[in-house]
Amino acid sequence: MLYDLLRPYAGHFLLFNLIRYITFRAAAACLTSLLLSFYLGPKVIKLLKSLQRGGQPIRTDGPERHLIEKKGTPTMGGVLILASLTVSTLLWADLTNGFVWSVLLVTLAYGCLGAVDDYLKLAKRNHKGVSARGKLIAQILIGLACAISIKHFTHGPLASHLTFPIFKDAMIPMGMFFPLFGTFVLVGFSNAVNLTDGLDGLAIVPTIIAAGVFALIAYLVGNRVFADYLQLNPVPGVGDLCIFLAALMGAGLGFLWFNAPPAAVFMGDTGSLALGGALGAVAIATKHEIVLGIVGGLFVVETVSVVIQVFWYKRTKRRVFLMAPLHHHFEKKGWAEPTIVIRFWIISVILALIGLATLKIR
Repeated sequence: MLYDLLRPYAGHFLLFNLIRYITFRAAAACLTSLLLSFYLGPKVIKLLKSLQRGGQPIRTDGPERHLIEKKGTPTMGGVLILASLTVSTLLWADLTNGFVWSVLLVTLAYGCLGAVDDYLKLAKRNHKGVSARGKLIAQILIGLACAISIKHFTHGPLASHLTFPIFKDAMIPMGMFFPLFGTFVLVGFSNAVNLTDGLDGLAIVPTIIAAGVFALIAYLVGNRVFADYLQLNPVPGVGDLCIFLAALMGAGLGFLWFNAPPAAVFMGDTGSLALGGALGAVAIATKHEIVLGIVGGLFVVETVSVVIQVFWYKRTKRRVFLMAPLHHHFEKKGWAEPTIVIRFWIISVILALIGLATLKIR
C-alpha cells in the first residue's frame, strides 16, 4: 500500500526513494510487524482468555506435567501472528505482485482452517477438532489452488520444473503434475509445523530461522545479477517475497515474546498450519522446495517420527519412541522442556547453515 502510494514520488523526494529498495521495505516490514505484535499481544491474550474457559484442552495421554503446567493457557495465538503479518505485508509489499498475493492468501486460508479446528477443540473440550479427512481435503484444495497460482505467475519452462540444490543444471520437468507436487509440499509442510508445535517456543523459532533463510533466497533468486553470479535459476518478481518473510520474522519474534516459557498463549493450529503453508508456498515460488526440506529438517524429522511410530505400532503393537512426535519422546526420557527446545533451536540453526551452503556449492 505504502509502496504503491509513495513510488510515484520517489524521484522527487529523497526519503521516498528508499521505498524502491526491497531491503529497506523488508526491514520496515519486520519492524512494523514486530511493533504490532508487541502492541496487540496483551489485548489478544486478554480477549482469548475471556473467550476460552479453561484454555486449550490438554491431551490426557501426553506428558503428565502438561496437565498441570499448561492448564488454562489460551490457544489460537496464531491470530496475533497473522494480523501483524498481514498488515505489515499490505503496507510494505508491492500489491501488484502475484507471488505476494498467492503466498499471503494461502497463509490466511490455512490459518482460517486452523482457527476452525481450534474452535471445535475448545467447543468439544478435547484435542479432536476437524476430522482428519476433512482437514486433509481442505488442505489439499487450498494447496492445489496456491500451487496453480504460483505456476501461473512463474514465467517460462521453469514454472513446471523441479530444481535441485548443488547441481545447477539438474531439473526434472513435471509438466501438468507440478501443481500436484506443489500441493504435496504445502500440505506436508503445513502438517509438519503443526506436529512440531508442542512445546513453548519450539515451532516459532525454527520458523523464524527458515523465514530468514528464504528471505535471502527470494532476494537472490529475484535479482538477475545475483542469480547469475551464484548460478541460481532466476525467478522474476519473487524478490518481493522478502517483504512477506521479513514481516513473518517480525511477527514471529513478537509472538515469541508471549510464547516463551512459560507461555502466556499457544499459537494453536491457527498459527502452525498457516506458518507451514507460508514456508511451503515460498519454497515453491523460489524453486527451492528441496532446500526447504533441509532448512526445515527439524519439522521433517518430527513428522517422520510420527509416521514411524504409527506404522510400527500398527504392525507390531510396539512403540519405537516413548511418545511421538520426537520432542515428547525426550520429555518422557526426563529432559527438561527448555533443554529440548533450545537444543532443537540449535539443530535448526545448523540445518539453516547447511541450506545456505547449497547456494554457493554449484
